[in-house]
This record gives sequence, C-alpha cells and structure tokens, in this order.
Amino acid sequence: MAEYKIPEGKELRIAISGKSGCGNTTVSTLLSQRLGVNLINFTFRQLAQEKGLTLAQVIENAKTDDSYDIEVDTRQVELAKKESCVLGSRLAIWMLKEADLKVYLYASDETRALRILNREGGDLQQIKDFTSMRDREDSKRYKKLYDIDNSIYDFCDLIIDTADYNPEQITDIILEEAVKRGLTEKC
Repeated sequence: MAEYKIPEGKELRIAISGKSGCGNTTVSTLLSQRLGVNLINFTFRQLAQEKGLTLAQVIENAKTDDSYDIEVDTRQVELAKKESCVLGSRLAIWMLKEADLKVYLYASDETRALRILNREGGDLQQIKDFTSMRDREDSKRYKKLYDIDNSIYDFCDLIIDTADYNPEQITDIILEEAVKRGLTEKC
C-alpha cells in the first residue's frame, strides 16, 4: 500500500458524499488513515447514540425538528475547517465549500440494500423499504433546510460507482486524483 503525504505548509480537505450503503464511512476511514489526517463523520447514527435514541427515532424527529440536521451539519463543517481532514457525510460535498477534492460515491438501490443487510442483518425487503424512506426524507430535509438537491452532484471532482470497485480500490482512485491535482504526494 502506497503512503501519501500533504505537501509541507499546505492543508487538504477531501469531502466524500453518497447515500447510505455506498461505502462513505469505509472509504472515508481508509482515506483518512492513508493520508494520516482526521476523519470527520458525525452522522444521525452518532447523534442517536449521544441522545440515547434509535436511528429511526432520530429520523422521525428530524422530520419536524430541524435542530437535528443543523447540529450534525454545523458540527461537521466547523471541525473540517480547523485542519486537514476527510469529511465523510451525506452533505459533505455541498456543505464544505472549501474542500480541495469533492467525491461522490454512487451505488444502485439494490447494491446499497445488500450492503446494509450484510453490515446490519435483517430482512432485505424491510431494508429496501427503510432505505427508500430514508432517502426521501433526507432529500426533503436537505431541500427545505439548505436548498440542496442531493440528486445533483455533477459538480464533483470524482463520481465513483462503488459497485465496480472494493473500498481499497476506491481509496486508491481518490488518492491518485489528489496526486494528479498536486494536493498530496506519494512518499
């Protein structure tokens, strides 16, 4: 595995977004490790744990209480602005305008549901239904709160169909793009 470093005196912020089950967390974690920078990935899942709620409860509460989204999004962006990092979140590419590299991870609904099933177990149809509901609710909130249409991501520097690659290969693709742009160097 190649090692990479950020050029002396420079900072690097990579924003990675995609819907649930696309590999955001896995790829963001690998990328932050390979670069030796912090991973910022504060999500509804972590907020639910902090508040002693289930993920489903947080999603339901967020339908009528904007403070859930605003807390998650504000915390992430504030943290990302402080230092070189990888910001992995549903809205990273839209919210972190300062990102040096914006990456969107894509996967079909079927691929995403199968990955969530493998990660969490359960019933495939229930996962598909829950994921579809979550996608709809997320999109509605993003539009309402920030006027973001999360189906439009063609402005990204990289759009990767994660069904075509494993997480390590995706990480390599991102790192090579960062090298090509002079954002990082191979050691």
